Amino acid sequence: MKARVIEDELGRRRATSACSQPCPIENGMRMLGGKWTGSILWHLQFGPVRFNDLSRMIAAASKKMITERLRHLEAKGLVIREVVDTAPVSVEYSLTKQGRAALTVLDELRKWAEALDPEAVG
Repeated sequence: MKARVIEDELGRRRATSACSQPCPIENGMRMLGGKWTGSILWHLQFGPVRFNDLSRMIAAASKKMITERLRHLEAKGLVIREVVDTAPVSVEYSLTKQGRAALTVLDELRKWAEALDPEAVG
């Protein structure tokens, strides 16, 4: 059921009924809205990336935060984690088909952000 917004006699807006399920925007934000999530996906677009390389690419994020985001993305089916049998052992991350599909959204976000007034970003 879709929520309807009505105005009362004083001009206040309120919802008449709530949605029983999260809307598609909420679901999308749950997948992509976490801090550094978009940056991680963006940096994985050209192929597998080792954790330490990803960490250097996103220098402003702590390794702990990157690890948390990668675990979230892996749990949601957007990223694949692969242990590489090298000396020393390393871990690479790559995009799934669903993760690759998210790049379209991120590219539109990039275009929108580039068109913003820099002062508005603040």
